[in-house]
Amino acid sequence: MVEWWRPEYFFQLDGFEHRALFDGVERVWEALARLREYVDARLEPSLGGTVMPGAFVSDEVWLGDGAVVEPGAMIKGPAIIGPGSVIRQGAYVREYVVVGAGCVVGHATEVKGSILLDGAQAPHFNYVGDSILGRRANLGAGTKLSNLKNDGTEVVVHGPGGERIRTGMCKLGAVVGDGVAIGCNAVTSPGALIGPRAQVYANVVVRGFVPADHVVKLRQAIEAVPLERPHGPR
Repeated sequence: MVEWWRPEYFFQLDGFEHRALFDGVERVWEALARLREYVDARLEPSLGGTVMPGAFVSDEVWLGDGAVVEPGAMIKGPAIIGPGSVIRQGAYVREYVVVGAGCVVGHATEVKGSILLDGAQAPHFNYVGDSILGRRANLGAGTKLSNLKNDGTEVVVHGPGGERIRTGMCKLGAVVGDGVAIGCNAVTSPGALIGPRAQVYANVVVRGFVPADHVVKLRQAIEAVPLERPHGPR
């Protein structure tokens, strides 16, 4: 059985072009510490896709074949954008981002210091900071992956058995496994780990560890009561 902290617990890495980011990594979040060195060593700026009029792409970007950058999007870079990926209108791709093949970075979405595996979707009003999104993971509209504690101190990862693992990182967002679906306006706290195929309901705040194939629900009471006002037209 694969230990819960291993990259292989969260992701199917076979065939991922940037698998080397995870080679020899013991704890999945440690791949993010390699990101800067990895991008600097491999980035050969090239625009193989389509940059539409009104988009901004810096000279530190590799854009794969068939990728599209829509008007109003900004890729600051350094960044590697895989083939067939779409950077939609109003998106902001900041420093040291690796986007795999067939991904979506959508309208009003900001991504920095993150890895998106093939098919990952951050399509509407998302923040993805210092995080990893697995294959076909999908963030609902307005979902935010928070990467910094209010007091700016070190992020500690919490395991399924109550383990506390120091990361040495003050900025660490979420690790979101393959096939995870997160509902609209959810927020993950720094250091959240969500196992593959898990589902998170809308408006949930996710902390700690969510095992594979689990559902995280928000329980709330909703009540409809009559208005107290005079009868007749408003």
